[in-house]
Amino acid sequence: MTSLARNARIAGGLYLLLIVAAPWRLLYIPDTLFVAGDATATANNIAAHETLFRLGMVADLFSGAIGFFLALALYRLLKEVSFKHAVLMVMLGLMPDIIYYVNILNDFAALILVRGADFLAVFDKPQRDALAMLFLRMHSQEIVAAEVFWGLWLFPLAILVFRSGFLPRFIGIWLMLNGIAYLTLSFAGMLLPQYTDLLSGIVFPAQLGEVALMLWLVIMGAKRRTADIAVGDLAGAAALQVQ
Repeated sequence: MTSLARNARIAGGLYLLLIVAAPWRLLYIPDTLFVAGDATATANNIAAHETLFRLGMVADLFSGAIGFFLALALYRLLKEVSFKHAVLMVMLGLMPDIIYYVNILNDFAALILVRGADFLAVFDKPQRDALAMLFLRMHSQEIVAAEVFWGLWLFPLAILVFRSGFLPRFIGIWLMLNGIAYLTLSFAGMLLPQYTDLLSGIVFPAQLGEVALMLWLVIMGAKRRTADIAVGDLAGAAALQVQ
């Protein structure tokens, strides 16, 4: 296996881990434990399934760590295509990971309120439940902010994939659309939250661009085109003749 293929498999494996882990706190925990508009029911669910809620927190921390290593793996894979775009990709790609680690504090705060520590005795239970819901809402709003960087980092990644010569160009185009979809959802969440669910259904196909890249890296890997290899061989032969 060439170094190019090995780097592609590593990046694909990390992408797979991220895609598996990230939805746990992002989708599964809210759908399972949170009750829209009912702070008491939500707090009671978290208290009754505390381990499940804590696993969601661990999933966020794990996703942040994997995102960091994924950005570096993609940098190793694509830096020769364009160094400046690869650096930009890493810089933008690390921002959501930082938000993950800051955002986990909101879940910790919500859990402390739900458990009702002694120093919180000054608040009655409905007040603690309302405060816990506030921190959960703050968590959701920080995810909306993170979507900006989920979208922005895909633009340099899309350019790198499109120009690489060893990955399909259609995936590069798909990633560009994926980035636009994330930005659309983020700004809709901030400016027009009532349309977020509608827009999510519309842009969902575009959001599969990252899944397409992950599957290609895991299944197909990366291999330079025959023409590129031939050019490299001719260059090597020419260098030997000069010597």
